[in-house]
Amino acid sequence: MATTITREQLATDLQTMAQAAPSVEDLMTDIVGRLQQYLPHYNWVGFYMIEKSALPGVDPMLVLGPYVGAPTTHTRIPLNQGICGAAATTGNTVVVDDVNSDPRYLACSIETKSEIVVPVRVHGDIVGELDIDSHEPAAFGAEDRAFCEFCARLVGEYLERTA
Repeated sequence: MATTITREQLATDLQTMAQAAPSVEDLMTDIVGRLQQYLPHYNWVGFYMIEKSALPGVDPMLVLGPYVGAPTTHTRIPLNQGICGAAATTGNTVVVDDVNSDPRYLACSIETKSEIVVPVRVHGDIVGELDIDSHEPAAFGAEDRAFCEFCARLVGEYLERTA
Protein backbone atom coordinates (compact mmCIF):
# COMPACT_ATOMS: atom_id res chain seq x y z
CA MET A 1 0.00 0.00 0.00
CA ALA A 2 1.40 3.39 -1.03
CA THR A 3 2.04 6.02 1.60
CA THR A 4 0.05 9.19 1.13
CA ILE A 5 1.42 12.61 1.90
CA THR A 6 -0.07 16.06 1.49
CA ARG A 7 1.67 18.71 -0.60
CA GLU A 8 2.20 20.68 2.60
CA GLN A 9 3.99 17.72 4.21
CA LEU A 10 5.99 17.17 1.04
CA ALA A 11 6.94 20.86 0.93
CA THR A 12 8.10 20.71 4.55
CA ASP A 13 10.14 17.56 3.85
CA LEU A 14 11.73 19.13 0.77
CA GLN A 15 12.57 22.30 2.66
CA THR A 16 14.24 20.25 5.39
CA MET A 17 16.19 18.33 2.73
CA ALA A 18 17.28 21.59 1.12
CA GLN A 19 18.78 22.75 4.42
CA ALA A 20 20.74 19.51 4.92
CA ALA A 21 21.66 18.42 1.38
CA PRO A 22 25.41 17.87 0.93
CA SER A 23 25.26 19.09 -2.70
CA VAL A 24 22.86 20.59 -5.19
CA GLU A 25 22.96 17.28 -7.11
CA ASP A 26 21.75 15.48 -3.99
CA LEU A 27 18.98 18.04 -3.49
CA MET A 28 17.80 17.80 -7.09
CA THR A 29 17.90 13.98 -6.91
CA ASP A 30 15.78 14.05 -3.74
CA ILE A 31 13.28 16.48 -5.28
CA VAL A 32 12.74 14.54 -8.52
CA GLY A 33 12.41 11.26 -6.64
CA ARG A 34 9.92 12.63 -4.14
CA LEU A 35 7.82 14.38 -6.78
CA GLN A 36 7.46 11.25 -8.86
CA GLN A 37 6.87 9.09 -5.79
CA TYR A 38 4.09 11.20 -4.25
CA LEU A 39 2.47 12.90 -7.25
CA PRO A 40 1.29 10.08 -9.51
CA HIS A 41 0.60 12.31 -12.52
CA TYR A 42 4.27 13.41 -12.57
CA ASN A 43 5.53 10.68 -14.89
CA TRP A 44 8.90 12.16 -15.88
CA VAL A 45 10.62 14.65 -13.57
CA GLY A 46 14.03 16.17 -14.18
CA PHE A 47 16.29 19.16 -13.88
CA TYR A 48 18.15 20.76 -16.75
CA MET A 49 20.95 23.17 -15.88
CA ILE A 50 22.40 25.80 -18.18
CA GLU A 51 25.95 25.12 -19.30
CA LYS A 52 27.78 28.12 -20.69
CA SER A 53 30.52 27.43 -23.19
CA ALA A 54 34.00 28.85 -22.74
CA LEU A 55 34.31 28.92 -26.52
CA PRO A 56 33.36 32.13 -28.32
CA GLY A 57 30.29 31.81 -30.52
CA VAL A 58 29.03 28.63 -28.83
CA ASP A 59 25.60 29.16 -27.32
CA PRO A 60 24.68 27.97 -23.83
CA MET A 61 22.89 24.63 -23.58
CA LEU A 62 20.43 23.04 -21.19
CA VAL A 63 22.11 19.90 -19.86
CA LEU A 64 20.12 17.11 -18.24
CA GLY A 65 20.81 16.63 -14.56
CA PRO A 66 19.08 14.36 -12.07
CA TYR A 67 15.83 12.87 -13.36
CA VAL A 68 13.41 9.99 -12.87
CA GLY A 69 11.31 8.41 -15.56
CA ALA A 70 11.90 6.92 -18.96
CA PRO A 71 15.29 7.54 -20.59
CA THR A 72 15.39 10.55 -22.90
CA THR A 73 17.50 11.36 -25.93
CA HIS A 74 17.23 15.06 -25.00
CA THR A 75 20.24 15.30 -22.72
CA ARG A 76 21.40 18.61 -24.24
CA ILE A 77 18.91 21.19 -25.49
CA PRO A 78 19.82 24.49 -27.16
CA LEU A 79 18.18 27.46 -25.45
CA ASN A 80 16.27 28.28 -28.64
CA GLN A 81 14.58 24.86 -28.88
CA GLY A 82 11.59 23.21 -27.28
CA ILE A 83 9.37 24.10 -24.37
CA CYS A 84 12.43 23.82 -22.12
CA GLY A 85 14.29 26.36 -24.22
CA ALA A 86 11.27 28.68 -24.14
CA ALA A 87 11.10 28.60 -20.34
CA ALA A 88 14.83 29.20 -19.97
CA THR A 89 14.87 32.00 -22.53
CA THR A 90 11.79 33.87 -21.29
CA GLY A 91 12.31 33.15 -17.60
CA ASN A 92 8.64 32.23 -17.27
CA THR A 93 6.96 29.01 -16.20
CA VAL A 94 5.49 27.28 -19.25
CA VAL A 95 2.48 24.99 -18.90
CA VAL A 96 1.38 23.04 -21.96
CA ASP A 97 -1.93 21.19 -21.63
CA ASP A 98 -1.52 19.30 -24.91
CA VAL A 99 2.07 18.85 -26.10
CA ASN A 100 0.89 17.57 -29.48
CA SER A 101 -0.68 20.94 -30.24
CA ASP A 102 2.44 22.94 -29.31
CA PRO A 103 4.98 23.23 -32.15
CA ARG A 104 7.79 23.87 -29.64
CA TYR A 105 7.45 20.41 -28.11
CA LEU A 106 10.47 18.13 -28.59
CA ALA A 107 8.90 14.68 -28.63
CA CYS A 108 10.44 12.37 -26.04
CA SER A 109 7.69 9.87 -25.39
CA ILE A 110 4.45 9.11 -27.18
CA GLU A 111 2.91 8.75 -23.72
CA THR A 112 3.54 12.40 -22.78
CA LYS A 113 0.39 14.49 -23.03
CA SER A 114 1.22 17.61 -20.99
CA GLU A 115 4.27 19.37 -19.58
CA ILE A 116 5.30 22.05 -17.11
CA VAL A 117 8.72 23.72 -17.14
CA VAL A 118 9.77 26.05 -14.31
CA PRO A 119 12.95 28.17 -14.40
CA VAL A 120 15.49 27.95 -11.57
CA ARG A 121 16.92 31.35 -10.64
CA VAL A 122 20.04 32.34 -8.73
CA HIS A 123 20.16 36.03 -7.80
CA GLY A 124 17.55 36.63 -10.50
CA ASP A 125 19.47 34.88 -13.30
CA ILE A 126 18.11 31.73 -14.95
CA VAL A 127 20.53 28.86 -14.26
CA GLY A 128 18.33 25.86 -15.02
CA GLU A 129 14.83 24.49 -14.85
CA LEU A 130 12.56 21.82 -13.48
CA ASP A 131 10.81 19.89 -16.27
CA ILE A 132 7.85 17.59 -15.63
CA ASP A 133 5.89 15.49 -18.13
CA SER A 134 2.56 13.79 -17.53
CA HIS A 135 0.76 11.04 -19.38
CA GLU A 136 -2.47 12.92 -18.64
CA PRO A 137 -3.67 15.85 -20.74
CA ALA A 138 -3.96 19.19 -18.89
CA ALA A 139 -2.37 17.61 -15.80
CA PHE A 140 -0.88 20.77 -14.32
CA GLY A 141 -3.18 23.25 -12.61
CA ALA A 142 -2.51 26.29 -10.43
CA GLU A 143 -1.61 24.13 -7.41
CA ASP A 144 0.96 22.18 -9.47
CA ARG A 145 2.42 25.40 -10.84
CA ALA A 146 2.85 26.93 -7.38
CA PHE A 147 4.34 23.70 -6.00
CA CYS A 148 6.77 23.26 -8.91
CA GLU A 149 7.84 26.91 -8.60
CA PHE A 150 8.46 26.27 -4.89
CA CYS A 151 10.68 23.27 -5.76
CA ALA A 152 12.64 25.28 -8.33
CA ARG A 153 13.06 28.07 -5.77
CA LEU A 154 14.53 25.58 -3.25
CA VAL A 155 17.26 24.69 -5.75
CA GLY A 156 17.95 28.35 -6.57
CA GLU A 157 18.15 29.28 -2.89
CA TYR A 158 20.48 26.35 -2.22
CA LEU A 159 22.78 27.54 -5.01
CA GLU A 160 22.71 31.09 -3.66
CA ARG A 161 23.69 29.88 -0.18
CA THR A 162 26.52 27.68 -1.39
CA ALA A 163 27.97 29.85 -4.16
